[in-house]
Order: sequence, then structure tokens, then C-alpha cells
Amino acid sequence: MKRAVVVKNFPKMACEAEHRPLGVFECQLCALTAPYSSMGQKPPDTQSVILLEESYIMKDPFTPDKNRFLILGSRCSVCSRLDCSLFYCKRFCLPCVQENIHAFPQEIRQDLEKRKVPSKRPASQPSSLT
Repeated sequence: MKRAVVVKNFPKMACEAEHRPLGVFECQLCALTAPYSSMGQKPPDTQSVILLEESYIMKDPFTPDKNRFLILGSRCSVCSRLDCSLFYCKRFCLPCVQENIHAFPQEIRQDLEKRKVPSKRPASQPSSLT
């Protein structure tokens, strides 16, 4: 006769909770979606990393190193949209960058020439980076 063995799974449950996403990050511009495991300025399992903005963060799926992470995105500092963006002193969505391209360095302008993201804002609503 076989006996049932009960094993407490506390470590396994903690590990599963560690990998369970809190939600799904979705770009409002291109509809890219990715599960995020943390949101804030302090990525999990890091000692000395503090981000300058509240960000959607996921564990780097390309490495087994627990200290590696990817920043999926954050809100634009100009319009507050949650879009594909870049970080240059602050977070800027690509439409806001395009609308204020003159305020960015030449290297960023050259990189954005390759992307050509159309602006969603009507021409009657100019914006400025300050």
C-alpha cells in the first residue's frame, strides 16, 4: 500500500509569487504588451539601483541573473501617455519627441529619423518641452 506524502511548498510558492506578473504594460501608441513584475523606482533584487521615475519593470527573460531587469516604460513627462518612449533627462513619448525634436541632441534626432512616428496630437495643440 502506498502512502501519500505531504510536502510543504513554501519556498516554491515564494518563487512562483516572485515570477507572477502584477499586470500587463501596454503601449497606447503601438499596442505592444508585456507582463510587468514590479512598478516603481526600485527594481526588485537590486542593491543600489534607484530609477529617476516610476517605471514598469520586468525581470530580464534573457538571463538567469536575478539582478538583471528591463524597463518596459513609464509615463511621458510632457503628456502623461504610456507610450513607446525614450529617456533623456526625463521620459518622453515618441510623439512628444517628434513635436519637440529641435530640443533634443543630434544623436537622438538621427535615431528618430529611422523611426518616423506620426504625431497623434492635432496641429492646433502645440506642446513645448520645458
